[in-house]
Amino acid sequence: MAKTDVKTAAKSEGTAAVKNGAARATHAAGKAEITVAEKLVDLYRMQVIDAQVDRIRTQRGELPLEVQDLEDEVAGLNTRLSKLEEELKELENNVADRQNMIKDAKASIKKYEAQQSKVRNNREYDSLSKEIEFQNLEIQLAEKRIKETKAQIDAKKAVVEESASLVKERQKDLDHKKKELDDIIAETEKDEKALLKKAAEVAGHVEERLLSAYRRVRGNARNGLAVVAVERGSCGGCFNSIPPQRQLDISNHKKIIIYKHYSHILINNYIIKRMKNKQ
Repeated sequence: MAKTDVKTAAKSEGTAAVKNGAARATHAAGKAEITVAEKLVDLYRMQVIDAQVDRIRTQRGELPLEVQDLEDEVAGLNTRLSKLEEELKELENNVADRQNMIKDAKASIKKYEAQQSKVRNNREYDSLSKEIEFQNLEIQLAEKRIKETKAQIDAKKAVVEESASLVKERQKDLDHKKKELDDIIAETEKDEKALLKKAAEVAGHVEERLLSAYRRVRGNARNGLAVVAVERGSCGGCFNSIPPQRQLDISNHKKIIIYKHYSHILINNYIIKRMKNKQ
């Protein structure tokens, strides 16, 4: 009878030990599952925040690019206008220089004519006459060049006026686009800053390896979606069919599943519900 009791007690202890071991294993597995699930929850929370930031920035549309293009265009037009104005100034200086040359030539002619009345022989007189003739030719050439240059000045002034008008018009467009962009930024800046701060806080809870993977996947995704749910057996991002075994792996939360060439990080509705419950 005693032996029977001892055997029964030993058997009971063995059964209890097996049950305790199984319970510990189950608890450990549950803990591991929660750990992976929590990582997925944080990644999905980041995705939700980043998507909200994307929507805010989408409201700006092409305005930032349009503003940048207009700024570049206005800068180029101003550079061209400055160059045209320099060329115009140079032409005007050329006219002034030739006008001064004509004054000097006339003064020389007057001096030579005065000297002719005092010459002692024909040779000196002829020499002065040649100088006077040369100065008259210089005056005629200068007047011709002045006429040509003034025509160039008139044409250049027309181009300068046209360029200045274009600069004014494009600057007006730039100011208008900037105001539009500033108004949109003013409306959304507060929300965007709050979301970016929240994203930074969530990122602080994600290990660097996963964060890098998330950003890499998000950068490669055309729609900016890195973390997507499996919906009706298909990827919620690219809509390709997910094999049943892979769906089972996603549901078990034993590891993070990145689908096909870093296309998307896959989750199930359980992760979405947990994220919403933690908000």
